[in-house]
Amino acid sequence: MAAAAVVSAAVALATPAQAAQATGPEVPAATASTRAATAPQTTATAAGAWAAGTRAYLVITAPGATASAQTAVTANGGTNFAVYDAIGVIVAHSTSASFAATLRGVSGVQQVGATRTSDVPADAYSPALPANPTQATTTLTESNRWDMTQIKADQAWAVSTGSSSVKVGVLDTGVDDQHQDIAPNFNAADSASCAYGKADTRAGAWRDVGTHGTHVAGTIAAAKNGKGVIGVAPGVKISSVRIAEPTSSLFFAENTICGFVWAGDHGFKVTNNSYYTDPWQFNCPDNVDQAAIIEGVRRAQAYAEGKGSLQVAAAGNSNYDLANKTTDSESPNDSTPVTRTITNACIDIPTELPGVVTVAAQASGGAKASYSNFGNGVIDVAAPGGDGATQVYSTLPGGKYGNMSGTSMASPHVTGVAALIASANPTYTPADIRAALATQANDKACPSDTRCQGTTAKNGFFGEGAVDALKAVGGGTTPPTGPYFENLNDVTIVDNATVESSIAVSGVTGNAPATLKVGVDIKHTYRGDLVLTLVAPDGTVYPLEDFSNSDSADDVLKTYTVNASSEVANGTWKLRVQDVASQDTGRIDAWNLTF
Repeated sequence: MAAAAVVSAAVALATPAQAAQATGPEVPAATASTRAATAPQTTATAAGAWAAGTRAYLVITAPGATASAQTAVTANGGTNFAVYDAIGVIVAHSTSASFAATLRGVSGVQQVGATRTSDVPADAYSPALPANPTQATTTLTESNRWDMTQIKADQAWAVSTGSSSVKVGVLDTGVDDQHQDIAPNFNAADSASCAYGKADTRAGAWRDVGTHGTHVAGTIAAAKNGKGVIGVAPGVKISSVRIAEPTSSLFFAENTICGFVWAGDHGFKVTNNSYYTDPWQFNCPDNVDQAAIIEGVRRAQAYAEGKGSLQVAAAGNSNYDLANKTTDSESPNDSTPVTRTITNACIDIPTELPGVVTVAAQASGGAKASYSNFGNGVIDVAAPGGDGATQVYSTLPGGKYGNMSGTSMASPHVTGVAALIASANPTYTPADIRAALATQANDKACPSDTRCQGTTAKNGFFGEGAVDALKAVGGGTTPPTGPYFENLNDVTIVDNATVESSIAVSGVTGNAPATLKVGVDIKHTYRGDLVLTLVAPDGTVYPLEDFSNSDSADDVLKTYTVNASSEVANGTWKLRVQDVASQDTGRIDAWNLTF
């Protein structure tokens, strides 16, 4: 694994450089609504039976033209373990040493490549469900952690926590969906395991076979519920797509392909990919096996992006210049690594694939983390990953919490910011979100380190700069400075009725300001039904918004400015929500006042 400090060489994750209470993968270094009629087949056309010596291959044809290749697979001693016809990729298994060479001679087959240098585990044919850990309760209360303040997430929450209509996929070791800080935002309906390259939709198949994925998920969207920690985008939904295999915790190409296709078909706006695709740290196009891996994963990422999904990936933890590659001494990590000479044509996937946002890690002071990979023209943006004694604190399986460091921890910060951008701009495409991440990032100049090439605006250590959650939600660079009050209790919005949520304000001298900020987070399936008003302590009503009856969009995530200078600040303020139609309902999820 391309990890710094304490990272197992057998794990292809962008694993924490140093981990307290948990160890995680580089999680493979880097790391996207309606299912289309042409959705890839993800069930095997031939079940097959495991035998010693079973190896996995990608058999690649033109998209939509796998039928004859499937026949050739079975005719030559193989089984079609999974078929993704829309992208022209078959995951085939065979015990024959001549299988790949034979299939390469079949008409219509464009490429064939082995995805591993080790046998497919027998578990692939009857996968065991991951453990469902006993949950511990916590007395820990939320606080503003260094990583969240560094990207201004704590200020962004006063404006928006993100939309529940935004789905984020965590492609990782799995996620503990029952964790007290994850359960409120977990989307089981769109979760699965893609271990071995075929979707397993059994309940719980998505659970963590390590700790890494749960830590990543908490950084993205741990609930703002008064417990433990808060994620960058605590109002969005997260789904787990487990692509790590149990025991080895490796992320093979077929697993990543399955994960990306799943992301596209299930409407994920963003996916987080804190890993590199095993067993090769870098895949080289002059190697027939690795060329097929590159093409198969590239097609799957392009498919997901075409369906509206942006991939965010960790850059890796080897303090390696990705713009000037010379050697790879960590591959293959599923058997015996050897040192080989490579060039820039060899790429870390998925992080160096077109369209993927590549993330470098920063220490708590904003400098490049000592372990973080870098490279001018390769790194897109930077985010907190921790370094040394200052690590990233997040969720761990079983209701626990702990620290990890790595580009694996930086990537989910960016994924969270991307989710906030998607929440604020529902029509944005992956390209739009990618561009917003770049334009909103705060420039970081190169330090006095000759390895850092480029300009202040864009360089090899920080790319376009450090991501900014406050800008993502439309906030300014200067946060509100007045006293802040909020109500996080849900209030159900009933059809053709009026409901209220209260905030008791105290300790504020004099009257409210002429620029009283009213932050509103309402989850509703048709906001055209809604009329919003603010009620002052003396009963004066201040209209906020009467949505057009034809406004069919979901949710209200807005900050309104009210001239309340004639009102005494202290007292009970109310957010009044009137639903003026039938059928669609929702809730006041949270609201706040900034004086």
